[in-house]
Amino acid sequence: MANYDKISSICFLIWLIQANVSQSIAVAENQSSLRYLQNVENHNNERLQQILKGGGGGISEINWPQIQTKQALPDIKAELAKLNTTFVYQNDWPANKVKLGAVTAVSFDKAGNVVIFHRVDRIWGPRTFDNANVYRENFRGPIKENTILGLEPATGQVLYEWGKNFFYMPHGLTVDPEDNVWVTDVAMHQVFKFPPRGGNASKAQPLLTLGTAFQPGSGKQKFCKPTSVAVLINGDFFVADGYCNARILKYTKAGELILTWGQNSFSGVSYDIAPQNYFAIPHALTLVPELELLCAADRENGRVQCFYSSNGTFHSQYHNPLIGERLFSMAYTPAQGGELVIVNGPTSEMGENPQHYNEVHGFVLNMRTKQLISKFGPNNQQFENPHDVAVTSDGNEIYVAELNPTRIHKFVHKSLAKPMSMTAIKETNLAHDESSTNTASPNGSGGGGGGGGGGEHHPSAKAIIVASLMLLFAGSTFALALIVQARRRKRGNQATAIAVSPPSDLVYRKLTSSNQSGCLPFGAHSRRHAWEKKEGFKLGGLLDRDRNRNGFEKLDQNASDEEHETTTTTTATTTPTLSSAQFA
Repeated sequence: MANYDKISSICFLIWLIQANVSQSIAVAENQSSLRYLQNVENHNNERLQQILKGGGGGISEINWPQIQTKQALPDIKAELAKLNTTFVYQNDWPANKVKLGAVTAVSFDKAGNVVIFHRVDRIWGPRTFDNANVYRENFRGPIKENTILGLEPATGQVLYEWGKNFFYMPHGLTVDPEDNVWVTDVAMHQVFKFPPRGGNASKAQPLLTLGTAFQPGSGKQKFCKPTSVAVLINGDFFVADGYCNARILKYTKAGELILTWGQNSFSGVSYDIAPQNYFAIPHALTLVPELELLCAADRENGRVQCFYSSNGTFHSQYHNPLIGERLFSMAYTPAQGGELVIVNGPTSEMGENPQHYNEVHGFVLNMRTKQLISKFGPNNQQFENPHDVAVTSDGNEIYVAELNPTRIHKFVHKSLAKPMSMTAIKETNLAHDESSTNTASPNGSGGGGGGGGGGEHHPSAKAIIVASLMLLFAGSTFALALIVQARRRKRGNQATAIAVSPPSDLVYRKLTSSNQSGCLPFGAHSRRHAWEKKEGFKLGGLLDRDRNRNGFEKLDQNASDEEHETTTTTTATTTPTLSSAQFA
């Protein structure tokens, strides 16, 4: 009987513990589907075994993992509206017609030129890799066009380009103090160091190669979809081995491994803010030389973690609920005592009503106070899928690489920005209207992939032709009115003293009345412009029927949940929903 009571007591105790653990896990997972801590379940099992073996004096003496309760969030929408906008979007940059695929990275060379990395015609889709992270499309061969472009910062003209017939799925790019170019390719699972401007532009050869081509791994000599590189002044460098291994590695200038740190937090119990040194995709790296820090964009944990660059020990982290749960990239500038320029991303929550309000912007964060100073976006609107960001050392210019629309954006501090011309405003708003209409189309397939028709910042040839015809029509009508008036004056000179109103005056009045009522594109009474969102004449409407032949379609929609290359409809006042997403 005594043994039966003991067995019953043990069974009841086990049931009680399991119920409490299950409830705690359920509560934590409801807090956030993105923040995870590894191996918590194993720790619980160890403690349970302690109880069954008689270790300890009871439940009160066991240190269970502490589930952090989620703090009440502020009104995100209201707080975002309060942030100042200190950077002005440069609508007419780049000035030349630069055709781009998905733009994955941006940096500066030694001369201050803007260097970008793009995928041309490649798209990271749900079948690009198999379950073992092996690239499935190497049969296509390397990208045949140049993937790395150097742009003049003032005009955006292409100064040089290279990288054709080498890369399969570009991701990260940085230029070191000696002007060497470091890149990562997630399909090849490799990291490359190239000479300045690629050396031989026709056939670029790397100075250093790390990793084994097309073979993912986790040892000293292998990577699994590495994301980014940062290089110290002495030549030592860091690699973010991001998607699979979730770690950071430090190497000597010669490529010898010094140290590695970081653990994957994509399993276990979810946390509001994951513990230090845990990563859910370390996606981008930046250096803070004054403090001897290396900072990493912990993408799916929605934060920046900073470590001492000498030994990799944790220093600080930066997280703000206004940024949201996903933080794709950041760049450091010493301006104003030290600032981080950050780009977040669309929410990964699926469905029409995500739990958390989210706006996709660029943000400026003060590292001393950890407070957001301002936000920015194209024409003060939201981005779609920003992927990387770079800022000049003086903090006056910001460049954002975007996956889809396939663009490189430029922003200038408002203290230096020139007033925007009306022509630039009209072209930008017209393009925005067309992009919004295109996004709503369920059958499009264009913006992010083949050759980058959506990557141009200029009106299409059709729009220019239509506008020219409108101006020609207006000019002809005005000339006709002058001719009628000249004839009326001539007849008036030949008339007798009898005061009779000439018939031509009636004709002229009818003509001008007809123009005011709608014959002219912008009538004399109400000058509604094509770039205004009002009823009436809209230039964008003339292009609807031919849009499928002019590069305005959406990408083929294949659902996935990593980096989103599919255009998603977002405005400054609505929460973006991801009906589909693509890897990046």
